Amino acid sequence: MSQWNTICDLADIIPQTGVCALVNDQQVAIFRPRQDEQVFAISNIDPFFQASVLSRGLIAEHNGELWVASPLKKQRFRLSDGLCMEDASHSVAHFDARVKDGLVQIKA
Repeated sequence: MSQWNTICDLADIIPQTGVCALVNDQQVAIFRPRQDEQVFAISNIDPFFQASVLSRGLIAEHNGELWVASPLKKQRFRLSDGLCMEDASHSVAHFDARVKDGLVQIKA
C-alpha cells in the first residue's frame, strides 16, 4: 500500500530548481519548475552513469513538456513520467508528487 510522504515545505524548493530526498531507501529528485505549486518527482539516479545527479539538472521545456537535462551528458528526462528523450530504454522511475497545505509530498 502506497502512502504520501511529506518531504519539505514548498518554500524550501527554489522555483526552477530541484532537490533530492530519500524516500523508502530510494533517491528521489523533486522539481519545482515554476513559481506555482506544481511539483514533479523522478528517480535521482542517472541511468547512463549510475550517478545521483538528476536533481541538479537543468529544467527545460520542449514541445510543451517539461524535461530535466542530466548535468553529466545532458540526456533529457520528462518530468511527467521519467521518459528518456534520447533512449527510452534508459527511462527513470516516476513518483506521484503534490503540494498539500504548503508541504511537498511524494507517494511511494
